[in-house]
Amino acid sequence: MRVDDIARHDAKPAPTDRVRLVVTDMDGTLLTPEKQVARSSVEMIDRLRAAGVAVCLVSSRAPVGIERYHQALKLDTPYAAMNGAIVRDGQGKTLSTLSLPVDAVKASIDMLDVHEVDGWLFCGSDWIVKDETAGYVPHEHKVLGLAPIVTKDFGPWEDKVGKITGSSADYDLLGRLQGEIGQMLEGQASVACSAQYYLDITPLHANKGYALCEVGRQLGFEPHEIACLGDMQNDVPMFDIAGLSIAMGNATDEVASHAHFVTDTNDNEGWAKAVEDWILPRVGGRAG
Repeated sequence: MRVDDIARHDAKPAPTDRVRLVVTDMDGTLLTPEKQVARSSVEMIDRLRAAGVAVCLVSSRAPVGIERYHQALKLDTPYAAMNGAIVRDGQGKTLSTLSLPVDAVKASIDMLDVHEVDGWLFCGSDWIVKDETAGYVPHEHKVLGLAPIVTKDFGPWEDKVGKITGSSADYDLLGRLQGEIGQMLEGQASVACSAQYYLDITPLHANKGYALCEVGRQLGFEPHEIACLGDMQNDVPMFDIAGLSIAMGNATDEVASHAHFVTDTNDNEGWAKAVEDWILPRVGGRAG
């Protein structure tokens, strides 16, 4: 870690000694690189459930990309999609939605176009693209299990956008645009990379910190009673407010510096190890 990363980590308040809820990111965290949930993680979810601790999913994914995992894991808890732009209860009923200002949508798409970054819109359950063969569209189609709506004009959807994603194989460019678009839309939107190849632009209050608070509120828990796990820049807002925060071993040093602890990678049972090492010992108020 760099000196400023170490200083940031050392300045964090001590982790909570009691965990009552677990909130987890999906891609790069709960999911393996093959987009599966490891057997060890399933076993840990069962152990948490047996101990009376629920698990909530929060993700930059659209709702359809979360639902099948929510069902497969037999969860009945609220979940947050698109970094919190959509929050649904355990039965899939929408509890809250947030949308980007139209001016912010237009400015974001213009900026992405200028830099030749493929831009997508997410509106409720719809995914809208201009080229279904471009870059990461086939990959996202496979991940979501959802075919995009293809259009030449984003105009009809601009007033109901929950998330814009810019996708590119130029990771450095997306990193720069995260700062530039973030500055351009300061006070209007949240801007963060959810993967090396995805830059997400969401409503101002739609970030993982808001998502953690909202699913916690639905279940009656305060942020200091919640443990969270994540790996990317868009997970930092929840790392900064959760009572216990754990970064994956595949996170960058900068992201990891916002967490209390760092576990193994998502391809080496890091999620299950984190639950075993730091969460289960804190269930019921037993510090570990």
